[in-house]
Amino acid sequence: MSGLDRTRTAPILAPSLLSSDFSRLGEELEALQSAGLEWVHWDVMDGMFVPNITLGPPIIKKLRKRSNLFFDVHLMIEQPERYLEAFADAGSDMLVVHAEASIHLERTVSEIKRLGMKAGVALNPHTPLDHVHYLLPELDMVLIMSVNPGFGGQSFIPFTLDKVRELAREVTRRDLSTLIQMDGGVSVNNAEELIAAGADVLVSGSDFFGHPPYPERYQTFRRAMDKGAGLAV
Repeated sequence: MSGLDRTRTAPILAPSLLSSDFSRLGEELEALQSAGLEWVHWDVMDGMFVPNITLGPPIIKKLRKRSNLFFDVHLMIEQPERYLEAFADAGSDMLVVHAEASIHLERTVSEIKRLGMKAGVALNPHTPLDHVHYLLPELDMVLIMSVNPGFGGQSFIPFTLDKVRELAREVTRRDLSTLIQMDGGVSVNNAEELIAAGADVLVSGSDFFGHPPYPERYQTFRRAMDKGAGLAV
């Protein structure tokens, strides 16, 4: 599993299982790992914070046995603090909660870390960055939503790119190692621009899973992302 290091030379792609074949999740995870991926993104929805319901700890726990990938678990649920221990027990490596969904955000972040997981906070498109300003030193990652959460296949919201640029400047100014992730409308066509703006981790669902075979699709993303990072391609 890949570590969390903002100084690493290559950006990270985290395919979102929301766009995978749910009838064969175990095989999908194995295929991703065989294709050279290091991360996978789990979208957990409760039908309340977002108008959709997906999966929970029991499924993640079962599939943890099938994969060595870094499990990046995105909780789009109300009062996520109720389920932190369950997701830790399921084998989550990173737990990302929404600033809009947790009243005592600092306490929630501290509990995630106490349980042995990496901690991230997600911000909806309209949520200002100052919601995480004071917490930045405690966070392993900030997720900037570039669509309104709840469904896959949505179009990228352009103004979120300015949030990434602003956050990247702040992380650099404070000499922090906090990763910046973007989720929503991420594609091969905008991956270079997103990484160039300051993103470290890109989540892609339909634009990844909709274009098999996975090894070739990953390499197409890899070239665009490396170009955005200023790496040789």
